[in-house]
Amino acid sequence: MFRFMHIALSAGLLASTTLTVPSLAQNAASPAPSHAWKHFPVKPEAPEGAPNILVVLTDDVGFGASSTFGGLIPTPNLDRVAQQGLRYTQFHTTAMCSPTRAALLTGRNHHAVNAGAIDDLSLDREGYTSAIPESAATIGTVLGLHGYNTAWIGKNHNTPLWENTPLGPFQRWPNGMGFDYFYGFNGAYTNQYAPSLIENRNQVQPKLDKDYILERDLADHAVDWLRLQQTLGATSPFLLYYAPSTAHAPVQAPRAWIDRFRGQFDEGWDAARERIYNQQLRSGILPKGTRLTPRPSQLPSWNSLTPEQKRFQARLMEAYAGMLAYSDDQFGRIVKELERSGRLNNTLIIFIEGDNGAAPESLSGALNEITVFTQTDTSSEDAQQIDAIGGRDSQPAIPAPWAWALNTPFQWGKQIASHFGGTRNGMVVSWPRRIKAVGQIRQQFHHVIDVAPTIYEAAGVTPDPVISGVNQMAIDGVSMVYSFDAPSAPSHRHSQYFEMLGNRGYYKEGWIGVTTPRRMPWSAEYLSPTYTWELYHVADDFSESKDLAKRRPDKLAELQRDFDRVASENKALPIDDSFLPRFSAQMRPTAFGHQTNFIYYPGQTEYSASAFPALTSNWSATARINIAADGKSAPLIVRGDKFGGWGLFLDRGVPLLIYRVTHVPRHSFQIRGSEALSPGEHELRVSVEREEKGGHRLSLVIDDREIGSQHLERLAFPRIETHIGRQGAIEMVDLPTMPEESADVLKQVDISFPPD
Repeated sequence: MFRFMHIALSAGLLASTTLTVPSLAQNAASPAPSHAWKHFPVKPEAPEGAPNILVVLTDDVGFGASSTFGGLIPTPNLDRVAQQGLRYTQFHTTAMCSPTRAALLTGRNHHAVNAGAIDDLSLDREGYTSAIPESAATIGTVLGLHGYNTAWIGKNHNTPLWENTPLGPFQRWPNGMGFDYFYGFNGAYTNQYAPSLIENRNQVQPKLDKDYILERDLADHAVDWLRLQQTLGATSPFLLYYAPSTAHAPVQAPRAWIDRFRGQFDEGWDAARERIYNQQLRSGILPKGTRLTPRPSQLPSWNSLTPEQKRFQARLMEAYAGMLAYSDDQFGRIVKELERSGRLNNTLIIFIEGDNGAAPESLSGALNEITVFTQTDTSSEDAQQIDAIGGRDSQPAIPAPWAWALNTPFQWGKQIASHFGGTRNGMVVSWPRRIKAVGQIRQQFHHVIDVAPTIYEAAGVTPDPVISGVNQMAIDGVSMVYSFDAPSAPSHRHSQYFEMLGNRGYYKEGWIGVTTPRRMPWSAEYLSPTYTWELYHVADDFSESKDLAKRRPDKLAELQRDFDRVASENKALPIDDSFLPRFSAQMRPTAFGHQTNFIYYPGQTEYSASAFPALTSNWSATARINIAADGKSAPLIVRGDKFGGWGLFLDRGVPLLIYRVTHVPRHSFQIRGSEALSPGEHELRVSVEREEKGGHRLSLVIDDREIGSQHLERLAFPRIETHIGRQGAIEMVDLPTMPEESADVLKQVDISFPPD
């Protein structure tokens, strides 16, 4: 434009024309005119005085974990927010991750929005597909339409597995669910020291120096976004959904934070649970007369452990405590930023301590959480690596009895939706401008579906009945705003159904009927052919300690009928309590349709489990290479890392196949060539084939010549990331000659499956 004007003026074409060219810099800095634009799109405006919203949801944190709710782990920043607000002691989740998050985001019951189980266990059934429908708009979408800036930082476990690829589709990624900005990870968990991260839609690689840890990175991005929003969106309120990965396995934290708790859990889980219970009573978290439920017979007593086992399992608990305490420290940085910027006074903070109860998914705990999925026992080796727990050389999971202690005073834990150990989570609500009765406890019965309507009422927003041309489902939740000023007001929630993997219950007006678990969360075995039911009058039995099923069969029958009716309305029926088989990739769509042959090229892409074929039985992977000189080392295919998976390498020109079921040597296998390959083109083929007598056969073929094989009793865990032509941030093999990338050695990798 300006070049054209310069030429025209030089030629005298505009000599008789007076031309005024406004300064672009001046325009950019000028305030908007006082009149309304006639044709430009109009930006929505939030209701006058609408509060900022900060929603925080931690992961796998039990009711009795944090000091805010009587636990042994100090969370001073959450304590401080609670002192400036309210603590809710009868707030409930769904007992697992994705369903709780879907209910939180939409205000609808989890089956109603197809989140009947975690995404990894989805089924081809209404209520269970894991695909949140467009008719259930999220808080991000609704508030965005009403003038809010929105961000989601941390964990996203609400994108269907087959849509979690670099090519999407992206409608059910955070940006597609109404959040302007996303920084975090897609999936159930990630490694604190080497996370798989996404920014909006793109993979990003943080600077993984020796001090890097995900929790601090997430808080950094939260603070940065809050500052950006204040600079560019100061006239608009914000919604920040902050979902750290704490305290989901792998349980990892800076060593100094773990060491703060050295020796503090040597008393064991039985004594710790008693101590938590007494603290909860003294602080008023538990009503007077609340009974402590006994340890289930399926869990060992602390005194039954050997000294070696006690040391190992106490250290696992120290790592969990360090992780939760460190996460609270990072949350404190976000609160301080709101204070610094003068926005805390009109910020509604809703902090839910856990998306379910603490996770009893490993009976004895483990240095490597993959052993939970491969059902392997590495306890003897793990006990020799206590100092590694919580650091880069570990991916720990806490033992089930510690999870039980963290769920004090309730029975059971994560996965068990029938009992409060799986569904009762502490919630803190703070809003300095609005809530004046600070430091108090609220005992109204509420559920995670009640968060969205609470936000809408606080913001003065009525959700649109039609969004993007789609009629919206009714919201199942009820607002909790009434309770802000009314400690003794009757609960506005009168009933609620619960169901997760067959464990179910129905609450109504102070009574709850529930099933007895028939599968333990750490096991794939079923203890009984059918479910029995229990009955509790929780209006005066806070901890579900006194089963009244035999005394009041009429009340139990009433609640069972109610459950069947409401579960049917929400698409939860028929009940399906299957577990391990549902992890199979064959249970749901893939990104590949019916494709059986694939080509992958070397590069920087990290392929999630959904973006790479599920390599379990009967497959082959062929690396096509071209060696320009003798003695080349190169990573060719690396699926996983040192904790589990398999990888094909050149070690100074010698083919090397490594297969790891777990991290310990007896679960790891190598097939190595006898000599270096000559310069030129070669094909290296890895195959796994099912054997008639059981197990599988692993083989390595070089240029049509088999150089070795290995019988496999167990397969490596398939749901891990894959790298082509390089290793991930956590290496599978640490060889001094191994470069980071394959340079020009690897041309492509062909994956193939035999025809059915």
